[in-house]
Amino acid sequence: MILNLLDETVKHEEEVSELPNILTLIFGHHPHSAIGKFLIEYQNIFFAWVVAGLISLAFYLAYRKREMVPGGLQNLLELAVEGLDGIVTGILGKDGRKYLPFLGTLFLYILLMNLFGLIPGLMSPTGGPSGVNITMALAICVFCYVQYTAITRLGPLKYAYHLMGEPKGAVGWSMVPLILPAHLVGEIAKPMSLAFRLFGNITGEDILIFAFVGLGIALTSFLPVGVPLQVPFLFMALLTSTIQALVFTLLSTVYFSLVLPHGEVEH
Repeated sequence: MILNLLDETVKHEEEVSELPNILTLIFGHHPHSAIGKFLIEYQNIFFAWVVAGLISLAFYLAYRKREMVPGGLQNLLELAVEGLDGIVTGILGKDGRKYLPFLGTLFLYILLMNLFGLIPGLMSPTGGPSGVNITMALAICVFCYVQYTAITRLGPLKYAYHLMGEPKGAVGWSMVPLILPAHLVGEIAKPMSLAFRLFGNITGEDILIFAFVGLGIALTSFLPVGVPLQVPFLFMALLTSTIQALVFTLLSTVYFSLVLPHGEVEH
């Protein structure tokens, strides 16, 4: 069922129109070029690696030239890390700081991927063709880390007991055949909801901007340049891209809090 749903989503992606990026502009006129065909087919992965490289480079430069009185880049990254630390520890408590590298990187990575599509010549790896593959890969990483945390922090038997709804008494144990499958389905549904929510919203932004770019050109076809009707939606996309990255990270943090021992999570 999951594979069928993914196939239908991918087929739908092929029908989505979006603005051309630097790869389609360069290699679109050379359909028989092997490297061009490869890059266009895997353009989401290409831009995802570019974003990862830029984040790594920024932190490397800030760390290499770190100073007691931070400058521009170091100050910006410290501000981002402090803000993310406040969000994560606000949900998980101080013990949750050990998950900050994963959750903080997740937020910055998703945010920059979302914003990449707003720069002319680039595209959002989290939207458009095969964008669901990127978002699903991120969601599966969250799922695997949460399950690993649950098993290592609670132990296999206690985690199984948690999945059964922590039954007590005859009535509680009699409900296990109903609660356990429901709990398992809920665990599997979490990464899918994370992936499809992010992919759907970013793809929707791309389609909206593409539509208004086309409308601006069509309304002024008698002029050498079109009217930039898409500009107001670019500001809206800035907001929604940030919100979607924040929602993905907050929900992932909540999933961690649900599997940690209750006494370790400060509310």
